[in-house]
Amino acid sequence: MSVAIDLALKTEAHVTGMALAYNPVMPGYLIAPMPADYLEQARKQSQDDAKAALTEFEGAAGRNGVRYESRMVQMAGGGAADPFIAQCRLSDLIVIGQYDSERGDAIGEVLIEAALFDSGVPIMIVPYAGKPKLAVDHMMVAWDGSATAVRAIRSAMPLLKLAKKITVVMVDRGQIKSGEPGAEVATYMSRHGLNVTLETISSPETSVSDALLNFVSDNGVDMVVMGGYGHSRMREFVLGGATYGMLKSMTVPVVMAH
Repeated sequence: MSVAIDLALKTEAHVTGMALAYNPVMPGYLIAPMPADYLEQARKQSQDDAKAALTEFEGAAGRNGVRYESRMVQMAGGGAADPFIAQCRLSDLIVIGQYDSERGDAIGEVLIEAALFDSGVPIMIVPYAGKPKLAVDHMMVAWDGSATAVRAIRSAMPLLKLAKKITVVMVDRGQIKSGEPGAEVATYMSRHGLNVTLETISSPETSVSDALLNFVSDNGVDMVVMGGYGHSRMREFVLGGATYGMLKSMTVPVVMAH
């Protein structure tokens, strides 16, 4: 919330706060029916929590003087994220908190994957660890030449133009490449008025995501821009290794596009 409001301030954008209220759905394997009053109490509690979150958002947005609106979206517990995605599609950026895999945050994982693969909108995932803040002084672009990486750069262009320093990072895993790797994307970005530095890092013994995260830590990177990769499997998505690694272990906000 604070990152989205701060971003709206920096870019003079309109920000919409969205809170999800869940209608409880009982598993089909239960034999005994759940009492109606229990279901109603669970539904009301979820709505009350959503209203409280929106009140907090409205107070913070109002204090900061940004243009805003708030919406409560009704969702079926454990169901598809379609109502959430429908609200997101006519926006320029989705800002959402990282899910905590160690706490079994299955809902957060579903929402992020749905936003990344089904919305058609770039997303910014804010890490749950530490104090959330928006900083764009040093931005890193993870470049592998893929279509998703290109979409991420285009989607993040307004953010990239706020940066004082941009590093395009490529991970060398022993591939044979002709010419100077990354030169063309550097030229493309320079035509948008961006001054970029190219860096190639090796990861012979680590994963791509670990190599990128190490660079973030060692070089004071404030935000990462990268393509989000996944395989479709009957409306479910299997995340690519680098995407999954970043979503699980990110330490700074990450902007992804698919």
